[in-house]
Amino acid sequence: MNKKNEKKIQKAFKKKSWNEIKIADSWQIFKVMSEFVEGFEKMAKIGPCVSIFGSARTQADKEYYLLAEEIAYQLTLKGYGVITGGGPGIMEAGNKGAQKGNGKSVGLNIELPFEQSANPYIDADKLIDFDYFFVRKVIFIKYAQGFVVMPGGFGTLDELFEALTLIQTQKIGRFPIVLVGSDFWSGLIDWIKKVMLEKEKNISPEDLDLFAVVDTAEDAVAHIDEFYNKYLLKPNF
Repeated sequence: MNKKNEKKIQKAFKKKSWNEIKIADSWQIFKVMSEFVEGFEKMAKIGPCVSIFGSARTQADKEYYLLAEEIAYQLTLKGYGVITGGGPGIMEAGNKGAQKGNGKSVGLNIELPFEQSANPYIDADKLIDFDYFFVRKVIFIKYAQGFVVMPGGFGTLDELFEALTLIQTQKIGRFPIVLVGSDFWSGLIDWIKKVMLEKEKNISPEDLDLFAVVDTAEDAVAHIDEFYNKYLLKPNF
């Protein structure tokens, strides 16, 4: 454990006066509010977009980077903008593909101790920096009409299950969720089916219909486009 982590843990156990707690928490609330206000103001007129989630560590010559870039490109040709986490890896690929298709390219960047800095493919007026993950996730969900989830780590799973939970509990509409890469997702989906559903009965059978698994850019975009075609909607609505 490094010294920075030790200090954070020690701070959590340190006794504070009520005045110290009030002052610290009050200023934090204002910071949170400012991030929400900036996010809402910049995104309010963004138009139909798809959020693309995935690893910051995926290199530019890897299969899933190239696939994410192609998916973003094809989405923009259909009229959708693209929202990513604004960083490198899959996020960079999504923004790069969006710019290639002359579509809206949004980056919701967050300051991290490693691996995260804004990529160069984000529209200048559509880059937003965050300190709080939960504020960033609200913006991801609130302004997306669909979700494309590429292979990633803990952060990607967090974003995926946030979207699934909100749709399952009907806190947001049933927007399409596409998991890209059957080889990557198959183990997790098997566990969801065999353990969560069949063994523990923690979800309902219909919850498995909340997402689709695809392997090509064409299938990913088609799933989202067909979803809206059912309602006679187009991205320029």
